[in-house]
Amino acid sequence: MEVKISAGDVKKLRDATGAGMMDCKKALTEAGGDFDEAIAILRKKGQKLSAKRADRHAKEGVVIAHVNANRDKGVIIKLSCETDFVAKNQDFVDLAQGIADMALNSFPNSKDDLLAMNFGDITLQEKITEQIGVIGEKVELADYQYLEAAGIAPYIHMGNKAAVLVGLNVESDEAIAAGKNVAMQVAAMRPVAVSKDQVDSSVVEKEIEIGKEQARQQGKPEAMLEKIALGKLNKFFKENTLLSQAYVRDGKQSVDQYLKSVNSDLTVTDFRHVELG
Repeated sequence: MEVKISAGDVKKLRDATGAGMMDCKKALTEAGGDFDEAIAILRKKGQKLSAKRADRHAKEGVVIAHVNANRDKGVIIKLSCETDFVAKNQDFVDLAQGIADMALNSFPNSKDDLLAMNFGDITLQEKITEQIGVIGEKVELADYQYLEAAGIAPYIHMGNKAAVLVGLNVESDEAIAAGKNVAMQVAAMRPVAVSKDQVDSSVVEKEIEIGKEQARQQGKPEAMLEKIALGKLNKFFKENTLLSQAYVRDGKQSVDQYLKSVNSDLTVTDFRHVELG
């Protein structure tokens, strides 16, 4: 005997899952009207679609930065999808905001730990898989970053296309305001580290080798290559480490000098930068 599926049942399932009306009706029909079974069917559909979409590129999406009330903990999450159309959908943005809230409240140590956490009555990974079935695109939690510091300034750039957290050694309204200016600097200038002391040794070695080879190709004597390469390295540090960079709002001073003009003790301890692509 065929079970009659009411419009109210279809709407209830749609409200619970976000799936399309026809998909919900088909799932309820297949499940013989069993609501929980229908949800399971829709999730399985998402899992099947997830496998089909595994090799697709999810270069669109949203990047969200959240900081707690004490301004000493912050997170960034990147929820990726395939098209800009989906990225601008409010339900998709709301999901990303919900993931960021969950991450900030629980502060897991890794993306895998975050994906394993409960999101309602299912895990976050299961929720994302479910959304693949609902949306019909590859959806993935592409990045998760967290930061702790005395003070943290967040910045979201270009309509959720990039986000920055700047950790400061001071927590005050004045410091956080300055930190947001520096966060904009990070988004614009993409430094590789806070200072030269934090640049990975492999990067330093690579830059020295590049400097030597450039000088060698210019016909410089072998005895001069090391000195020339170190000079180029110092230029690299000035252009690519945050505190040494020229401050974008006032090129006459460095970022470090700008911070000291706000508070003589103020400096950046760390930062996180995540962008789409």
